[in-house]
Amino acid sequence: MRNFTFDRIFAVVVFMVTVCTGLKAQTNGRDTVTVFDAVRFYDGYLVEKNPEDPTLDGILRHRTSLYAIKLTDEQLAQIGDSLEMHVRVQACCDNYDRIGNVNIAFVPKGQKTYKPDEVQRIEIGRFITPFMNKNKKPDTVPYEYKVPYLSYIFRDSELRAQYDIWVELEIFGVPYAANQQIKGCADRSDVFLGTLKFSTINENRGVTTDKDVLVPIVIKNPEYIAHNLNNYDERATDEIGKTIKTYTFTVPKDVADGQLVVVTSNHGANEGGEEYNRRWHYIYYDGGEEPVMVYKPGRNSCEPFRKYNTCPNGIYGYFKRSDETWQSFSNWCPGDVIDNRIIDLGEVKAGTHTVCISVPDAEFVGGQGDIPVSIFFQGLTEGILNNIDGVSMEESKPLVTITKTGKTLVAGSSEGIVSIELRDLQGKLVRQTECGKTINCSDCASGIYLVSVELMNGIIETHKVLLDE
Repeated sequence: MRNFTFDRIFAVVVFMVTVCTGLKAQTNGRDTVTVFDAVRFYDGYLVEKNPEDPTLDGILRHRTSLYAIKLTDEQLAQIGDSLEMHVRVQACCDNYDRIGNVNIAFVPKGQKTYKPDEVQRIEIGRFITPFMNKNKKPDTVPYEYKVPYLSYIFRDSELRAQYDIWVELEIFGVPYAANQQIKGCADRSDVFLGTLKFSTINENRGVTTDKDVLVPIVIKNPEYIAHNLNNYDERATDEIGKTIKTYTFTVPKDVADGQLVVVTSNHGANEGGEEYNRRWHYIYYDGGEEPVMVYKPGRNSCEPFRKYNTCPNGIYGYFKRSDETWQSFSNWCPGDVIDNRIIDLGEVKAGTHTVCISVPDAEFVGGQGDIPVSIFFQGLTEGILNNIDGVSMEESKPLVTITKTGKTLVAGSSEGIVSIELRDLQGKLVRQTECGKTINCSDCASGIYLVSVELMNGIIETHKVLLDE
């Protein structure tokens, strides 16, 4: 018979060691590394006027909205394949939808601090907080990411020889409305509690690699600096009046398999603002005429996140909205992640390359709004990246067929068709139809066009077609 008293004491000791070291806990066969544990964020507009000491338990507070911590060698040794990232945000005194994100900063070895604008950084996950009342349950919202490709970065021997790897958690919040509207929030400046963990399987845990090639390209500016991507600020566009921006980057080595990781979200809550208008986004690589990715942000429905929106707001009313209603205005859902979009490039030669993002229909009414953009390049000199959900046009599984009779295009699908749009390769709208299956292109110039078909299930599928004489 086992000594249950000893077993219980031993279990408590193991639990306490796990909690105190912050290294790992095993859950469902996965090892978990805790990076931030319920750290408190404050009014984002205070910027550097921190209400407490700028360091806390090894955490570096750059701003009231941006915290960083250096990963130890022991923590890095816990990371293997099949990497997942888990973010938890708990309500304090901000009852609005805000933007948050997780970054990696590469800091010269041995530095005890750094300035974010002076080191290379990449964004690895973005999310939107729900409208939360801290006095109601649930008061915490989870965000989950599958990011196996990041394992190569954490295990990159060359990077780790040159840099310390710091992880940043950024949550921009404002308490002013909650100070008046939420019980217990008067005169408080704390907005959210943030927790960040990585989980991984044992395979290749702690095994470094010299095959990874990483190139940071651009990382979004903070919430209060609105010159990411728009059409009215010369720092945010290639040409005033157009929402288009080109980024140049240099790949130092030939890679056998490369990818671009892209994160964008449309913001601008003014009347007619970009938050409420779904726009087509086009991404071009190395000056190509044809986009390597075409997408329109937004979920089929935001109803799954209603339970986290415990404070009355203008997005979630008293009654459920239909899928069609959500798809008519929501670029993202309060309480949801923003997608990491992966563009598979295959072999990439060393040298200078470009990536361009264009949102031709964006209006930015009143010179307001912004599209924060983050992009990084990653490749392997040997082998294939262990990515997920590559969503380039060529890889999507077609639900739609496009047939051509002369210059009439006919869309076919087992799903109901909501609309069809015909655009040129620069994204300019040429033709559109609602609830029909055909588009007459008799007076369209010859050339390659993009046909986007929206289905009743919310899926939007894009095809390239050639119109000839």
